[in-house]
Amino acid sequence: MLARVLERGVLHDPALYDARVTISEVTVSPDLRNATVWITPLGGGDASDLLAALKRNAGRLGGLLARDIKLKYAPKLRFERDTAFDTSTRIDALLRDPAVRRDVEAADDGEDGHDVDGHDGGEPEDRDGPA
Repeated sequence: MLARVLERGVLHDPALYDARVTISEVTVSPDLRNATVWITPLGGGDASDLLAALKRNAGRLGGLLARDIKLKYAPKLRFERDTAFDTSTRIDALLRDPAVRRDVEAADDGEDGHDVDGHDGGEPEDRDGPA
């Protein structure tokens, strides 16, 4: 719903004209009076101007949202930058690193002297405990 409010362009803030934003998650308090909106610029990049503009317009956005979905109270919106995309990109880059890939493949091949269950190939484990 919030994305539709932003799309309509009813806010008169130049920083939000043609702003491309991804709303990745909204966490809402049980009483529906507070909501944290996790955002990131569509396609990545610096979010500081976008975040500042959304924070400036949070009251108006909350009012428009309450009207659109017919809430008794306008939720107090808090905007935060979502860093989950950055984290997943960093992890993906690490996993694609040739040294990491080599280590993972070596572990999959059992080159570390242990089988898949972590055993060293010696005596079988006593699963019944002491006799």
